[in-house]
Amino acid sequence: MTPRHTHHTGRPASAGVSLNRALSKLGLCSRTQAQVLIAAGRVRVGGKVVRDAALRVDMSRDRIVVDGEAVVAERKVYLMLNKPRGLVTTRDDPLERDTVYACLEGLDLPYVSPVGRLDKASEGLLLMTNDTRFANRLMDPASHLPRTYHVQVATVPDETTLDELRTGVTVDGETLTANAIKLLRSGGRTAWLEIVLDEGKNRHIRRLLAAHGIEVKRLIRIAIGGLPLGNLAKGTARHLTAEELALLAE
Repeated sequence: MTPRHTHHTGRPASAGVSLNRALSKLGLCSRTQAQVLIAAGRVRVGGKVVRDAALRVDMSRDRIVVDGEAVVAERKVYLMLNKPRGLVTTRDDPLERDTVYACLEGLDLPYVSPVGRLDKASEGLLLMTNDTRFANRLMDPASHLPRTYHVQVATVPDETTLDELRTGVTVDGETLTANAIKLLRSGGRTAWLEIVLDEGKNRHIRRLLAAHGIEVKRLIRIAIGGLPLGNLAKGTARHLTAEELALLAE
């Protein structure tokens, strides 16, 4: 029988998580930033300098040190942010565009990651956390967690068009549907729709509407599950309350 490969930690290569992922899960930095730290020789595991970001570590047993300081799990943080239009939902943007992290400047926070994404042109409710289990549960397609959007479109769709949108379309081999679509109001040549999804495919709403020749002028996420955006000012973030976290667990 061929023995399984082991790293110098003495455990099989399949055990634990990669070192760069461990640093991210512990709330120190993003995985990309962790790779830079590791490559620079600034990270030690079990007293030894490690330059392999893929090294498997056991976060409950291995002592991980960065720049001489032991890395310990940060307190769990759960934020809601009212994302403005024009910001990208990433930490490290290769094009050096403004990111949602600009909204967190000045706050005393560990490293947090977005739960899902809103594209650059979209606005509204975005959750951020350093609790990966919480984030994975919300993003799991099996959870069917509804997300509600208010969408301004450059036309006034009739009921036939709304029925066709509810039926869904296939775009590039991918089926795009919505749980619910209704007309909120209209005026002149534009209208506002409320669209509810329980899955989040790439540019889902924009592609669904574009397939029917409908241009999106604004797209705002107003709720995730039972958690509403409320009156949170654009570009600001705050901690979720215990009651609000419970709404996301329902």
